[in-house]
Amino acid sequence: ATPIGNLGDASPRLREALETASVIAAEDTRMATHLMQALGIGNRPRLISMFEHNELSRVDEVLDLAGEQDVLVISDAGMPTVSDPGYALVAAARERGVEVTALPGPSAPITALALSGLPTDRFSFEGFVPRKAGERARLWRELATDRHTLIFFESARRLAVTLAEMASAFGPDRRASVARELTKKFEQVRTSTLGNLAEWAAQGVRGEIVIVVAGAARQE
Repeated sequence: ATPIGNLGDASPRLREALETASVIAAEDTRMATHLMQALGIGNRPRLISMFEHNELSRVDEVLDLAGEQDVLVISDAGMPTVSDPGYALVAAARERGVEVTALPGPSAPITALALSGLPTDRFSFEGFVPRKAGERARLWRELATDRHTLIFFESARRLAVTLAEMASAFGPDRRASVARELTKKFEQVRTSTLGNLAEWAAQGVRGEIVIVVAGAARQE
C-alpha cells in the first residue's frame, strides 16, 4: 500500500521495499518515479506498467519474473486490488503457487469509515459509483434495504447528483458522510443526512471523495 495523500504515511516496510526492489509493477510508472523521488529513494528499479487495461496481458510476464526474484506491486494510492489493478495478478499467482504477501498501509475506504461516525461493525465496500444512470438506479434498488454501512468512491463533479439520487432512493433522512482529500492539507469529513449533504454538494465540492452511508434500519 502507498500513501493516499500524506507522504508521512509511507511505512518503513514500503520505504525499504522501494529502496531494494529490482522490479516494480506500477499502475503508473510516472507516479511511481514521483513517489520514490518524494520519499528520497535512490533506487532505480525496472518499472513495468500494469494498469486496468493491460493487467491481463502483463500477468504472465510479472509472474515469470516473480519466479526468480521479488516483484513489488504498487498502485497510485492505497492498496492494490482494492478498486485498483492487482486482483487478476494475485488470483493468477495463487493458481500458480507464487507466494504473495502484503505490506499493509493506507486505505481510503477504511479511513473514511473510521472518521464517519457511522456503524463500523458491518460494512460493504461498493467501489466506484456507476457512471450510467440506469446502472446507478439498479444499484440503489439493490442496496436500499441493505443493513450494512455502505462505502463508495465518487468523483467530485458527480457527487451532487449521486447524493441526490441516494436521498431519493434511501430516504433524505438516512445518515451519511462525505470525506474529501483524506490525509491531505484540506481534509474534510462532513456527516449529516443524505438530504442535507446533497444540498451542500450542489454548491460545488472539490477533491478525492469517499461516501459512507448508514445501512437501512431494521424493518419490523
